Amino acid sequence: MPVKIDPQLHREKKPSWIRVRLPNNPVFWDTKGMIDDLKLVTVCEEAQCPNRWECWGQGTATFMIAGERCTRACGFCAVDTRRPLPLEADEPDRVAEAVKRMGLNHVVITAVARDDLADGGACHFANTINKVREVNPETVIEVLVPDFIGKDDCLWVVLEAAPEIFNHNLETVERLTPLVRSQAEYWRSLKVLKTAREMATEMGRRCATKSGIMLGLGEKEEEIFQAMDDLRDHNVTVLTLGQYLRPSPNHLPVVEYIEPALFDRYKEVALEKGFRHVASGPLVRSSYHAADFKPELDPLA
Repeated sequence: MPVKIDPQLHREKKPSWIRVRLPNNPVFWDTKGMIDDLKLVTVCEEAQCPNRWECWGQGTATFMIAGERCTRACGFCAVDTRRPLPLEADEPDRVAEAVKRMGLNHVVITAVARDDLADGGACHFANTINKVREVNPETVIEVLVPDFIGKDDCLWVVLEAAPEIFNHNLETVERLTPLVRSQAEYWRSLKVLKTAREMATEMGRRCATKSGIMLGLGEKEEEIFQAMDDLRDHNVTVLTLGQYLRPSPNHLPVVEYIEPALFDRYKEVALEKGFRHVASGPLVRSSYHAADFKPELDPLA
């Protein structure tokens, strides 16, 4: 049974640990200028990430390929939901150039869900990975992908391009998935993660698998721990835990703000359950400080 949410909760003031400082670092504006110059889309802006001031101030960004219109309308997500435009054939080149200009050691490439395409955008992912590697051979490439409606052939295309880290977010606990994630399925997401690891192994390649969960949507503690167990049962070794923040009054309200000390406790629990790397905190997002995890240190990758 989905949790009943009181819309009045949105009017509550955010706690002090949620507040973000506005940018005063010139690198922030240099990064923004470069992204605009190359006509790229970042999940930092499209998803209204609270860390974009910090990340851009450090010269890092997460690139969102395949357009800025998503075919799904998830209750938590700020990305625009409309009929997508055609893919841009030169986008992989532009992303590769951005990675080069920024001198990135670690890049995260994500995308909107493109259920309108037969391959869900998998070939576009692969083309982008290949072009980034061609121009930036030393850069660690992390992909954050949609579920491709569970199509194994789409996963194979992405894995064949050999990203070092394969990320697909579970987003929430099983009970809340129908409320939070449009057209997505809890167990299908878990299968995507497990299949990706198995495919990489079959190809003779190391690839760490990673997932993330938002907290504050009405989940119970035992459900969080169960989601952790389910992820470990599906060979996921990297986990991110962050606070859900409501993008607009048209999105799901925040049910609860989780205190930083509790995020610290959840990190300890996750590490005890066998995750190799855990990022847990109110402002943590999938790509926040992504380079802190070194895939070569994961013996299971």
